[in-house]
Amino acid sequence: MSETEEMGETVAIESLPLDAWHRARGARMVEFAGYHMPIQYDGIMAEHLWTRGNAGLFDVSHMGQLVFSGEGAAEALEALVPGDISALKPGRMRYSLLLADDGGILDDLMITNTGHGLYMVVNGAVKWDDIAHLREHLPDEIEMNLLDEQALLALQGPKAAAALTALGVVPEFPDILPVDRLVFMQAGPYLWGDVRLGISRSGYTGEDGFEISVPASDVSALADALCAQEAVKPIGLGARDSLRLEAGLPLYGHDLDEGIDPVEGDLAFAISKRRREEGGFPGAARILGHLADGSPRKRVGLTVDGKMPVREGAKIFDGNSEVGVVTSGGFAPSVGAPIAMGYVPTGLSEPGTALAAEVRGKRVAVTVTPMPFVPHRYVRKQGG
Repeated sequence: MSETEEMGETVAIESLPLDAWHRARGARMVEFAGYHMPIQYDGIMAEHLWTRGNAGLFDVSHMGQLVFSGEGAAEALEALVPGDISALKPGRMRYSLLLADDGGILDDLMITNTGHGLYMVVNGAVKWDDIAHLREHLPDEIEMNLLDEQALLALQGPKAAAALTALGVVPEFPDILPVDRLVFMQAGPYLWGDVRLGISRSGYTGEDGFEISVPASDVSALADALCAQEAVKPIGLGARDSLRLEAGLPLYGHDLDEGIDPVEGDLAFAISKRRREEGGFPGAARILGHLADGSPRKRVGLTVDGKMPVREGAKIFDGNSEVGVVTSGGFAPSVGAPIAMGYVPTGLSEPGTALAAEVRGKRVAVTVTPMPFVPHRYVRKQGG
């Protein structure tokens, strides 16, 4: 742990369980979400392209891993999110949103039915706020535990399944599928020798991949075993950001925040059919109204003319009128050009709409484009 000055106060910066492991491999470390984290090893461009073609190992242990138990836990969580959690079958996971009373997004998250309770992964930058919100709003009989002795790795890329299978990871129970037979948004308990792993098949790059929850005491050995394979290299935060941008995936605190609701954020898919009919979640009147009548603004993808990157905070113009803002942007290695995402009025959100972004006092032509910028390669069916 180290300290930094922030607004005149001393703020402690935490270290990940793999901190020494990253530094030994030449990682350049930066402060992110209250932790020292690797931003790059060999360079963002090289790491990005490696992940698209092979398998990249990401340390995401800064994220919050929570477990909920107690009778009615699914229904209690449904009062705080717009997803159909009570219908989630064992071994299945679902993307959802923690909502404020007015429907604004407090965080985006993953919820898994483990068969023995509900497991949730929340963003590291807001995990303590999420925990406080959940403790305040969940009934006393629902138990919530932070798995602070667990690390979390993400293995992403077309060779991820082969790399994980090569470790000899086996299902913990007879009714659990072999890890390479999982499909997108499935999860289960596994064993690597005598080490218990929680493995899910999803990811934040648009590539096929897995998340691996592992005891912090065993994470160095697991990372070593994965990176001993020719197809696997450690990848930093820089490439994680460019990969998720190409995949059209939002980053909380940048593309999503408490002032944005799910319809504006282009995340209406996270509102299940039953919840659309029944409501019963925070901000339902606003959100269901936006579903029925359209929202005033929408998150869109933007392609950029020329080679000048358009970055977060750039103003978006329609003619001489300022109409929106870029929330993420940069050079996309797989596209070979700058891309961005941001918010514009819904009337200007149709693909092909010509707009402009302001970069260093100059206007750069941008065009609204469908996302993802690079096709997703999730394995949605066995053998697929």
